Amino acid sequence: MSDIDMISAAAGRLSGHIRRTPLLTSPFLDEIAGRRVFVKPECLQHTGSFKFRGAWSAISALDPGLRAKGVLAYSSGNHAQGVALAAQMHGAPSVIVMPSDAPALKIANTKALGAEVVLYDRGREAREEIGDRLAAERGLTLIRPYDEPQVIAGQASVGLEIAEQAAELGVADSAQVLVCCGGGGLTSGVALALEAKAPKMTVRPVEPEGFDDVARSLQAGAIQRNAAEAGGLCDAILTPAPGQITFPILSRLCGPGLVVTEEEALRAMALAFLRLKIVLEPGGAVALAAALFHGTEIDGEEVIAVASGGNVDPEVFRLALDRLDQA
Repeated sequence: MSDIDMISAAAGRLSGHIRRTPLLTSPFLDEIAGRRVFVKPECLQHTGSFKFRGAWSAISALDPGLRAKGVLAYSSGNHAQGVALAAQMHGAPSVIVMPSDAPALKIANTKALGAEVVLYDRGREAREEIGDRLAAERGLTLIRPYDEPQVIAGQASVGLEIAEQAAELGVADSAQVLVCCGGGGLTSGVALALEAKAPKMTVRPVEPEGFDDVARSLQAGAIQRNAAEAGGLCDAILTPAPGQITFPILSRLCGPGLVVTEEEALRAMALAFLRLKIVLEPGGAVALAAALFHGTEIDGEEVIAVASGGNVDPEVFRLALDRLDQA
């Protein structure tokens, strides 16, 4: 289980290797939201998403002998790229199991970072089974995308930065922090960090409509699964269910989940480009979408939205830019 000591140790290993992303603001976004909105653009992180933090944390914590044999991950793209780059920087081989329908840009980038990519059909095959088999066959260490304490500890560095930056900017210590949520690694990590450093803040997981397993699980008090595991625009955060490690953390520390439509995510992408000059992918824009378009479900005069990634294929980004007439 990740705790503040593990999180602090991970932050120490991350120092000098990650980007400390800022908190961005725009009066135009504030007007739409009806409150002050602070956006943490993890799209500016190495490999274009927060995932590099968890990958570096986990790989840097490995025994050097195990690390030299190589690492394995399964991912639709952002965790893949994070692990591929972190492994490359450590001089370790990496094998990444990716769905064949993942964005072409993410597959290409993962290969370009030196990883061996193994594609699978996520409608018919289980990535966990493929990952376990390859790890056993090749002696690789599996770096899970969210249900892994050292990964959670690395993602928690986002929360440490939020606490520091919010204090520097005079943001209310009771502000709600909206986090794009798939399996819950980032959300639970941020929640653990804020529990220690800004305990009055409330973390709210945000998901796309039709893939709201975390929101339903929190409401039910037990893990719920999605009916579908693919097919949405928000590929970066489409997971079958909350993690066995992450869900208890989410249940203990998070407020109710928020759910947005794909249309709202696309509009948030357009507004982020127009007003903040950043590029987001649909899954990385859902927290901002909630901040902008679901204000009645949020308390307080200030809100922080984590923009978790920006690895978007050009054709999907064009769909978002088509919404600029609504921005």
